[in-house]
Amino acid sequence: MRCVIARYPFELTKDGVLASMKGITPEFVTGESVTIGRRRYPVKQVGRIITRQDPRDFTSGEVVRAMTRLGFTCHEHPEAAPVSAPTPFENASALLGGAAVEA
Repeated sequence: MRCVIARYPFELTKDGVLASMKGITPEFVTGESVTIGRRRYPVKQVGRIITRQDPRDFTSGEVVRAMTRLGFTCHEHPEAAPVSAPTPFENASALLGGAAVEA
């Protein structure tokens, strides 16, 4: 399949992408990602490897479109458990060693 990434044409195939990503350890996913095989990679990492270009030269959207057209599953955001932040009262209580804070 012919696609354009960072204004350069590439001939990509699903088998070619699988071969390029074989043995590559996925980086930490913080944004858009693509599932290749049984692993989930950041789209910028995949784009960097398959195009051999600097990730600043292309957008994640270009890589997502190409990977989707090749039949890979793309994800918008990483799946993460919500993190609860302590309230200001809990912070103050912790600083005072658990003593009650009087208003």
